[in-house]
Amino acid sequence: MAHHMKSKWPIFLRPVMVRSLYVLMILVWAFPVLWVILTSLKNRTEIFTLPPTIIFRPTIEHYIEALLAHDILKGIFNSLIVACGATLITLLIAVPAGYAFSRVRFPFRTRLSFFALLAQMAPPIGLIIPCFLFLSRFRMLDTYVGLIAVHMTLTVPFSIWLMITYFQDLPPSLEEAAIMDGVSLFNMFLKVALPNAWGGVGVTAIFAFIESWNEFLYAVVLTGSRTKTAPVAIFGFLAAEESRWGPFTATGVLIMAPVIMIALVAQGQIVKGMTMGATKG
Repeated sequence: MAHHMKSKWPIFLRPVMVRSLYVLMILVWAFPVLWVILTSLKNRTEIFTLPPTIIFRPTIEHYIEALLAHDILKGIFNSLIVACGATLITLLIAVPAGYAFSRVRFPFRTRLSFFALLAQMAPPIGLIIPCFLFLSRFRMLDTYVGLIAVHMTLTVPFSIWLMITYFQDLPPSLEEAAIMDGVSLFNMFLKVALPNAWGGVGVTAIFAFIESWNEFLYAVVLTGSRTKTAPVAIFGFLAAEESRWGPFTATGVLIMAPVIMIALVAQGQIVKGMTMGATKG
């Protein structure tokens, strides 16, 4: 009996340990986010109180100050234009490319798909100078088109690989029936493959949007007063003489909000998109 109880103990303990680990991982991610949200709701004196105050009367004064700052609203608007533009053009390229790589036989197919993956691995810091010189040469610095084009170097490679995974997951029998009916390759993509891969297109769009919305390094170098994005504009609250942490954290919450909302609404699809490649084969 003692032996039986001993063997059961680790089995009982395992789910508790797994759940504890999940809670710990969530806390590691959530703590800085919650701290920023709490700080944005404190009044100016409470922000600097030591030890930090946990119970306080919330205020929205920092949000009002942030939204009244000309740069922030304009920055959020610019971010929206750039992220939506980059997402739309990325989908127009990545969805047909993903289908071609997964279904069509053509010369250098494997090498080209590997090149797309290689482009994803290139460090942005190494590409900033060539991008700056290129945009400067064609007078595209501080323009929406210039920044969208550069953001696509981040969004397109990953999106192509995500769409390859989705199209490879579709049963070939769907297309085989269409081939028997003499449907052209383009129509097969448009009328057979695409309607069955809308989930994948949605996840790809979400990843592309978040990637562009959060991007800071290219935006800080390649934009100016006209197209400054929200992650760049937020640093206007930090100065050598006085850092305005209240509006800074309030703007941080405003920038994070769309990303967190998208992630919560589409969490099932996002997890499926991330794990699909791992569970195939």
